[in-house]
Amino acid sequence: MTSVKSCLAQKPQPAATISVRSDDKVVVALQLMRDKRVRAILVIDDGKLVGILTQGDCAIKVLLPGLDAKQVEVKQAMTINPVTVKLEDPIEACTGLMATRNFRHLPVVEAGVVVGVISIGDVVKDSIRQMGQQIGFLETYIKGHGA
Repeated sequence: MTSVKSCLAQKPQPAATISVRSDDKVVVALQLMRDKRVRAILVIDDGKLVGILTQGDCAIKVLLPGLDAKQVEVKQAMTINPVTVKLEDPIEACTGLMATRNFRHLPVVEAGVVVGVISIGDVVKDSIRQMGQQIGFLETYIKGHGA
């Protein structure tokens, strides 16, 4: 069983956490998402995780109602108190959380500090890597014990 720590280690380096403050304007968050090629950004105030903002949040809570992303603060569109995971948590549990709660990003927090984010894409890549290893082990076993 793979852990969140192992999954994070597979991400390209540097895997810096991308964040904004809750009083930043939504346009700043959107520009960061565009520039960093991510679909979600953490909201951290004074070192504490207070929310997460996704492209979907921006579209549904800001753009659809006709609000101006240059005027709306992140705190008005973010999801507050996001679900988090720890480094030792199994990836399978994260997959279950993402599937049952309908979200694609999980902040990873250790001792109250954000140490990363795993996405559904990271989880899928990790599953594919694990399957490849299992196939390799089975092929070796079959070849070594073949008829």
